Amino acid sequence: MDVAHVVAFNLALLAAIISPGPAFLIVVKNTLSGGREAGIATGLGLSVVASVWVSAALLGLDAVFKLFPWAYVVVKTIGALYLLYVAYATWQSARKPVVDHAKPMNHAFRQGLMVNALNPKSVLFAAAVLVVIFPSNMSLLENGFIIVNHFVFEVVFYTLLAFVMSRKAVSKGYVSVKMYIDRMSALVLGLLGGRLLLDR
Repeated sequence: MDVAHVVAFNLALLAAIISPGPAFLIVVKNTLSGGREAGIATGLGLSVVASVWVSAALLGLDAVFKLFPWAYVVVKTIGALYLLYVAYATWQSARKPVVDHAKPMNHAFRQGLMVNALNPKSVLFAAAVLVVIFPSNMSLLENGFIIVNHFVFEVVFYTLLAFVMSRKAVSKGYVSVKMYIDRMSALVLGLLGGRLLLDR
């Protein structure tokens, strides 16, 4: 493993994070509704589980999912239902004042954990990226470095995102269009949940 491998991995990770998926949307939504701390806490929860998924991919969990397809289907279905629940809750709270919609940090952290923990596609993505980018004969120390790198990368990214989205001008603008943003987020999360549920 060399620097080029790590750079390629981080670029692939960045591309995956900034795509409009549930993790990105949850951080943005929680930051706008609950403040910077809620956004950072959500990102931390996402990062913890993302690191676990990378560890699982390095240990070959993707092979377990392929060997026992029912396990993948169970986790995927629970994850899809959770996203649909979050979408419904977001839609229902769209008209509520921002102060009522704010989430405590521990709740935001748990939500970040749940969103990534119930998305088994994460381990399959991680496994595919690891196989394509890194050599197959990596040492235990190199595997550990990849896990730590992934965790730090996601924490830094989501923290920066929370800082940007919590700027006064952004927050003020959010208050005026909160209902529309929340309902758009709910629709996107609902579509992602439905796609995950129906995907074969």
